[in-house]
Amino acid sequence: MTNSATGATQRAILPSSDPAWLAKRQEPILEPDLPIVDPHHHLWDEPRVRYMGEEFAADLGAGHNVVATVFADCTEGYRSSGPENMRPVGETETMTRIGEESDAGRYGGRTRINAGIISYADLREGAGVEAVLRAHIEAGKGRFKGIRQSTSWDPDPSVRSTLRTPPEKLLLDPTLREGFACLEKLGLVFDSWVYHHQLSDVADIAGAFPGTSIVLDHVGGPLGIGPYAGKRDEVFAIWKKGIQEVARHENVSVKIGGLAMRISGFGFHELDVPPSSEDLAKAWRPYVETCIEAFGTRRCMFESNFPVDQLSCSYAVLWNGFKRTAQGASAEEKADLFSRTAARVYSLEL
Repeated sequence: MTNSATGATQRAILPSSDPAWLAKRQEPILEPDLPIVDPHHHLWDEPRVRYMGEEFAADLGAGHNVVATVFADCTEGYRSSGPENMRPVGETETMTRIGEESDAGRYGGRTRINAGIISYADLREGAGVEAVLRAHIEAGKGRFKGIRQSTSWDPDPSVRSTLRTPPEKLLLDPTLREGFACLEKLGLVFDSWVYHHQLSDVADIAGAFPGTSIVLDHVGGPLGIGPYAGKRDEVFAIWKKGIQEVARHENVSVKIGGLAMRISGFGFHELDVPPSSEDLAKAWRPYVETCIEAFGTRRCMFESNFPVDQLSCSYAVLWNGFKRTAQGASAEEKADLFSRTAARVYSLEL
């Protein structure tokens, strides 16, 4: 599936970072010994701008103590033949291989790259998706933890963040829910990617499947571009209400990150010099504090969303920004936010 057309589309939706621009901002690493599990990153090869094991390892070597990572689906390494529904298993095969190479020391450092893998299966197959999920489990050799089926939808075509364009209200689809039921049976996690005005759909499916662990990606997708540009306070109020609704379901955790994406509308990538970690913390603190207040630290985890969020800042500055937002937290709370929640939710063996 990773072909020239896919690469061109991906670059249009998720513009690449400028290494020379990022290098203009250098900072010392804050709390360099604090263990971090990065629970959301992507790896992809050409024709997209390459970001595979070597490139990720270079970012991991910036100085933060990242002990393990979780790969999140991005249509990379799909099989080029065989049944269409089984082709995403190639992504798990590819990322398992990179994880094994990481454990063998190929990329240096002390980070277990791809200790967990979140890939893709189309739950709209209904009960038949179980065969695909079992194929992922076999391919993952203990690393495969679940799937992400992006359901981020907006009526405005300028608001887009994924290659696949899902229909509206996909999480409410009865056939999808038939497939969703397979996740609990197999002990798998569901990563949910929606925009802020869709959070009630996440709350609805969480209530319908209380035994399934659901992870809300990117703080629930508050939008700041297109029709939402210049309406940050209005969007924030809608988003906060949705976050509180979702948080009432104990089976949902939230990833705190993704706010450096283009769609968030902060415009950091348009500055002459990249933002500092103080700039990031100031802009993101209301979202971080709202999530922690709603979910508690035991259901919150910081994420990098690299290389997507590299559009606005380097890996070093990103994690410094998170550490600044958590400065008032206790040691136990920091352990939750930076590693323990992610390790527990994704059943990582560290």
